[in-house]
Amino acid sequence: MKLRITLDDKTFEVEVEVAETDHASLPPAYPVGSARLTGSAAASAPAGTPSATGNPPATVADESKACRSPVSGVVVKVVAASGANINAGDSILILEAMKMETNITAPVSGVIASIKVAQGDRVQTGDVLVEFV
Repeated sequence: MKLRITLDDKTFEVEVEVAETDHASLPPAYPVGSARLTGSAAASAPAGTPSATGNPPATVADESKACRSPVSGVVVKVVAASGANINAGDSILILEAMKMETNITAPVSGVIASIKVAQGDRVQTGDVLVEFV
């Protein structure tokens, strides 16, 4: 494969040889932008997965009615309120992780029973953010 590279206003043409073509060993890409999940896999992390603090994440009575954090970060803004009637895909809150904001959306339609976090809270992957009725 030939490439043209410019470095310090000088252009170089280089030829690169791919040494290994086995792409199966590459890790899967992480989806960016939303924690929306559908169906029975509504949790963003499996129940019982230990968080980065070493404490097991909170358990909920019905995993399909919980929204868990897909990443560790800080709650920037809580968009929804307890008791609000929302649709799947509606914004619930915004997390900041690695200097990027991630919009957390409702995995199911329904009424928000409780919001477990507040603006400024630190959350770990798998922490329960919101429970639905």
